[in-house]
Amino acid sequence: MTYYYDHYRPRRSGFFSTILVAVVSAVIGGIIALSFFPYFYPQEQLPDNISQNQNLQPPTELPVPFEPGDNPIVRIADTVGPAVVSITNYQSGFFISPHSVSSGSGVIFDSRKGYIVTNFHVVDNADRLVVSLDENRQYEAKLIGGDRRTDLAVLQIDAPNLPEAEFGDSSKIRVGETAIAIGNPLGEFARSVTVGVISALNRELTVQSSGGMEITLELIQTDAAINPGNSGGALVNTRGEVIGINSAKIAREGVEGLGFAIPINDVRPIVKQLIEKGRVSRPFIGIYDFSEITEKLSQWYDVPVGIHVNGVVRGGPADKAGMKPNDIIVQLNDEKIETLSDLYNFLKEHKVGDKVKVVVFRDGRKVQLDLVLGEMPSR
Repeated sequence: MTYYYDHYRPRRSGFFSTILVAVVSAVIGGIIALSFFPYFYPQEQLPDNISQNQNLQPPTELPVPFEPGDNPIVRIADTVGPAVVSITNYQSGFFISPHSVSSGSGVIFDSRKGYIVTNFHVVDNADRLVVSLDENRQYEAKLIGGDRRTDLAVLQIDAPNLPEAEFGDSSKIRVGETAIAIGNPLGEFARSVTVGVISALNRELTVQSSGGMEITLELIQTDAAINPGNSGGALVNTRGEVIGINSAKIAREGVEGLGFAIPINDVRPIVKQLIEKGRVSRPFIGIYDFSEITEKLSQWYDVPVGIHVNGVVRGGPADKAGMKPNDIIVQLNDEKIETLSDLYNFLKEHKVGDKVKVVVFRDGRKVQLDLVLGEMPSR
């Protein structure tokens, strides 16, 4: 290394020449780069009304997406909430003056006449009914009519300046859309609002009525919280229309979000009859103690699937048509009848006085009977 250094040390004058060439080359290269830069990286064109050196600062405040009052839930609480009332059921007994037994909710649907729809179990066996619009307005209510089988009732109050809820169309609702429940849970928390979705439609639910009778209802299922005291309240869509009357909840350990409401399209005709007659007129075949012959029973006993008739009401439509105990109903008009749901759905689509051709299986053969539907007794 010492040898190399001693014999090949470059001269000082050559070193400065190299530095000078490097500097000059860098300057020339920079000039060339600046000259061609616009061709390789053109500037974006700005609008004619904005100068190139205009200072474009972002806005100091971001726009608010909506005002709080624009929230549909807030709007619904403001508009529908006042039409949802609290109902207190007072009952009395031997040596006991009327006292509060239960409470629920109701929906004012006719402000001019003071009509309120609620659940039948809210008002059942009441000696006195009190409707509360708010803390300062309470009114005695008259029971116009009730129907245990659909769990619906209509009350009337005489009060000025009543709010009114608008009924919607429950046939148009879809699973997954927003549902808002408004009611008075526990009878204390007036016009509480809970939000969820429509979980399912046409849910068949068999419940025991306040009179001990089992009734089967086709209901809207929702996960919006429905608690004791919410019964008779409103299930509302995002347009502020009542699409159901809150009716039931499955209260079981480990179960959440299973609330049910009666579709408003089912409520309308019942309410109309309750106002006009005080009760619901239903077609009646005139049989009792009837049950399904399932596929398995059909195979065991070598009989067709259908409805086994154990009893015939004396003097009723079936009796007059010639139906007998142990007949199996297999057809009504042109419709096969295999389950109780088939029978109930058929009757739901007909009215008192309709003529029906009934096919029954008796003693190994089919027999056709001509029957005129009667009116089901109210009790």
